[in-house]
Amino acid sequence: MATARLWSDEEAAAEPRVKAVFDDIRATRGNPFVNNFWRGLANQPAVLERTWASLKVVMAGGALDALTKEMIYIAVSTANGCGYCVHSHTAAARAKGMTDAQHGELLAVIGMAAKTNALVTAMQVPVDPEFQVGTGSERRGG
Repeated sequence: MATARLWSDEEAAAEPRVKAVFDDIRATRGNPFVNNFWRGLANQPAVLERTWASLKVVMAGGALDALTKEMIYIAVSTANGCGYCVHSHTAAARAKGMTDAQHGELLAVIGMAAKTNALVTAMQVPVDPEFQVGTGSERRGG
């Protein structure tokens, strides 16, 4: 059960700031669906506006393609234990062309990273000087 009220389309239509964001979500995605995350944030129009604006900038095309960004979002959401975001961004990644094979490899990488992160944390292994930023290792292929 949600801890915040999820706004209906009728409620959103009555609040210009919320309506503007919901309309932009629909236009940006080319889809009439506004998911529950945004409906919950509608309780705080300023947070809704800020979060949507930031997400559009971060997830827009750039040096990383849209599918790669969605897959990173899945990995971070998994690490943070956010089931909602895992589902939401898996759906988005699939809509952007993620195949079953890519999803399988993504899960393998997430699982391996979780395992090796836990092992190195448990052993408290010091970071190799060659991996330290600014040591020149990035020039040597570190």
